[in-house]
Amino acid sequence: MRVDDFDFDLPEELIALRPVRPRSSARMLHAQGGAISDRHVHDLPSLLRPGDLLVFNDTRVIPARLFGERRRPSPDGSGVAKVEATLLSREAPDAWEALARPAKRLREGDRLVFGPPEAELGATVAAKGEAGAVRLVFDVAGPALDAAIAAAGVMPLPPYIAHRRPADEKDAEDYQTVFAERPGAVAAPTASLHFDAPLLAALEAAGVRSTRLTLHVGAGTFLPVKVEDVENHRMHSEWGEVPESAAEAVNETRAAGGRVIPVGTTALRLLETAGTEDRRLEPWVGDTDIFIRPGHRFRVADGLMTNFHLPRSTLLMLVSALVGVEPARAIYAHAIAGRYRFYSYGDSSLLFP
Repeated sequence: MRVDDFDFDLPEELIALRPVRPRSSARMLHAQGGAISDRHVHDLPSLLRPGDLLVFNDTRVIPARLFGERRRPSPDGSGVAKVEATLLSREAPDAWEALARPAKRLREGDRLVFGPPEAELGATVAAKGEAGAVRLVFDVAGPALDAAIAAAGVMPLPPYIAHRRPADEKDAEDYQTVFAERPGAVAAPTASLHFDAPLLAALEAAGVRSTRLTLHVGAGTFLPVKVEDVENHRMHSEWGEVPESAAEAVNETRAAGGRVIPVGTTALRLLETAGTEDRRLEPWVGDTDIFIRPGHRFRVADGLMTNFHLPRSTLLMLVSALVGVEPARAIYAHAIAGRYRFYSYGDSSLLFP
C-alpha cells in the first residue's frame, strides 16, 4: 500500500491544544460491528463487558525538552549561542541521544549548559548524526542525571501543540497519566490520559479488569512516513517490558472468554510484540520496532482504545490494520464531521474489528 492511502484533510481548529476536564468527560467514538456511535469516555463501564481486560501503559513522561546555550571559548563572545535539545533515548547512565536545534550551531566537543542558573545541567556533544541527532554526554549520571533533567527540563509537547504554544505548569499534570510510574517516555501514551480515579473505580465495580505493562514512548511516534510504499518504512525502536503479572492477566482473560483491549497504540504494539502464534502472551523485555499495518494478524488485542492520529502516520496504519482500511476512513470522516477533537489532548475512540 501507499502512504497516500492513509491521508486525510483535518481542519486546524480540530487540533486540541488543551485537554477537557474532567479527563473522563472527553467524547469517545464507539465503532463495533460496522456501526458508529457517539459516546463519552465515562461510558466505558457500560460499553465493556464483565471479564474484559484493559491493558495500560504505565510509562512516565520525563521533562525531556531542554533549553540552554552552547558555550564555546572565543575572545569576542561569538562562542555563545542559544540551543535546545529534545532527549530521544538513553544510551548510557550519563548519555542520551537527542535532537538538537539548530544543529548547525553544534560540533563535536562543544559544551552545552541547560536550565536556569539555579539548576544548570552541563553536557558535551560527543557525536553528531543525521537530521539534527546528537549524542550528549552529561556531567552527571544515573539518578543524579534523572533529577537534573527533572529540574532543568520542560514537558516535550508534540510538535503540533508546541508550535502553537509553549509548555506550562498545567502540562506537567495534563500530559501525564494518573498511573504513570516508570520514568523514561518522551511522549505520553495519550489514550490513557482520559482515565481518572472515578472512572477506574467505576470500571472495577462493573467487573472490568486491568493490568499494566511499560513501553517508553519515543519521539519517533510523531515522525512522518517519508517513503511512498508503506512496506519500505522502518519503525523507530522503543524499550518495553511485559511483566509476568500482565501476561497472566491476559492469558486468564482469554481462557475465560473475555476480551483484551489495550489502551493506546503503545500498549497494543507491545502486546503484539510479545504475543505468541497460539495467542498467548509471554513475559518479555527489550526493544521493539514492530510495524503494524494492514495485513497484520493480531495475536493478542481484541480491540483498541485510542485517540485520533495524524494523517499518513504509522498509528493510523495500525488502526486501519485492526478495523480495516475502509472502516477506518469512515471512522475518521465521522469524527471530522462530528467535530471531534484530534491528537494528544483530543477525544478518544473505542474500536473493535
